[in-house]
Amino acid sequence: MAAEVSSLGHALQLHALILKTGGDHLHPHSSLAFSHPGRSSAIANAVVRCYARSDRPREALLFFFHLQRSGPAPDPFALTFLLSSCARLRAASEGRQIHALSLKRGFSSNRRVQNSLIHMYSACGFLDHAAEVFDRVPERDVVSWTSMINGAVEANRPLRALHLFDSMQRHGVEPNDATIVAVLRACAEAGALGLGRRVHEMAVQARLDSKPKVATSLIDMYAKCGCIASAERLFEQMPNKDLFAWTAMIFGLANHGRCEDALRLFYQVVEDGMRPNDRTITAVLSACRNAGKVAEGYRIYNYMHRYELRPRIQHYGCMVDLLARAGHLDEAEGFLRRIPIEPDGIMWRTLIWASKLHGKFDHAERLMNEWKVLEKNSTESENFVLIGNMYASIGKWEDKANVRELMLANRINKVPGCSRIEVNGIVHEFEAGDSGHPESKRIYEKINEMAEKLRLEGYTPKASEVLLDMEDDEKILQLHHHSERLAVAFGLISTNPGEKILVVKNLRSCEDCHTAMKLISKVYNREITIRDRIRFHHFVNGSCSCKDYW
Repeated sequence: MAAEVSSLGHALQLHALILKTGGDHLHPHSSLAFSHPGRSSAIANAVVRCYARSDRPREALLFFFHLQRSGPAPDPFALTFLLSSCARLRAASEGRQIHALSLKRGFSSNRRVQNSLIHMYSACGFLDHAAEVFDRVPERDVVSWTSMINGAVEANRPLRALHLFDSMQRHGVEPNDATIVAVLRACAEAGALGLGRRVHEMAVQARLDSKPKVATSLIDMYAKCGCIASAERLFEQMPNKDLFAWTAMIFGLANHGRCEDALRLFYQVVEDGMRPNDRTITAVLSACRNAGKVAEGYRIYNYMHRYELRPRIQHYGCMVDLLARAGHLDEAEGFLRRIPIEPDGIMWRTLIWASKLHGKFDHAERLMNEWKVLEKNSTESENFVLIGNMYASIGKWEDKANVRELMLANRINKVPGCSRIEVNGIVHEFEAGDSGHPESKRIYEKINEMAEKLRLEGYTPKASEVLLDMEDDEKILQLHHHSERLAVAFGLISTNPGEKILVVKNLRSCEDCHTAMKLISKVYNREITIRDRIRFHHFVNGSCSCKDYW
């Protein structure tokens, strides 16, 4: 009978029959005739499996915990399905209970259970817990390695993911398509183009590159590593493009500032009869945002009603960002106040930041006072940093100091600026003022050289960008030591003349660094690409692809 339970509909019918005939549990003398050894356990597994694979994974947990009162003892198969449900739900507490149950039942050495535990802990953000299980696995298979790699990517630790992949190869474990997808995601986040290309070659050799998920991940990797032309070639070569591939390409074009091309692809999706999903709408709204196309943004937003898509917080956020960045501050505020959900911190920060950008400091201060984020004991460092910087920008140093004291009292640390650059297949990471790199002496010599050449070009550092109460000379030194400048300096001393430089930064670039990068590209005759938190900036011969709108 268990083999016949192959869909959620069957599972629901069987679940109802179990409750009707067996009361609160599976009973060996019920009309289900569980007369064979293990029959009740097999049927319970079938129900759990169907729920776990459906869009109702929580039902798998509820059903299982209900059965534990007097139903059949769980076997390893049931535990793997349940751990999968916990991973999908990010239900770490329930996952720990199932882990304890696996230990109690003596299944902790079962390979399937071990791999499921690694996946569950990784998906729930407990990478160290996943590593503890992983380290105890005597013979790790491709699933074990892939779960750890994917977990590291999910935890925003792409360099760790790449180190794990390197170790996996040294252990002689062949990657599968899921591994390739996870590693390509890590390459994309780290900006590791060289490694990404090698993984592409591996996928081709293993004949995995034609699999839709791998092909889409390749498009995403090349786009996020600055090679939008390579992403486009792969996209055009795909014989059967699914919606995920179209969406990845639209996102890539949007992030590179190619709004018209992103819109063209979106309307092609519509004309071809495909139904865009939430993520597709987010991608094309991002394109409108990056180009300041307000009317087109409204048009795309209204497309959601046509497809009966309910706007989510990311869509509202894109619209607020689009309107605010374009200078339509009152319209953006009105939009924020009309949405049917509670605006999140990102939307408020966007509106306050845009008010500062457009010189509307009174407007920004009014929003800050209304939001009262600091009174809510928020734990988001970005809230404190934004408000502290706003006070600094209008010279209210005492208020900024109070914000700093609140951060210290609440043990809230500012997210440090961090930039990565890949040279000869190795990703190097820099923080602002970093002095721990083996080439630090040469890097700072190049920084001083860059500063002198920029001065001769007429560059004047914008000391107001450093929102600290210090002398201007100290502020200028701070600007010169921003993380992306250290990364570019390292790129200049470590690569051949004329070679392109790609830097990935975790935060938005400041206005002064943006101005400096334009001049550096001209002075050193280098094409420099910076991918910050918002978008790509391609600096060539003194100009930027964003046209100073970002």
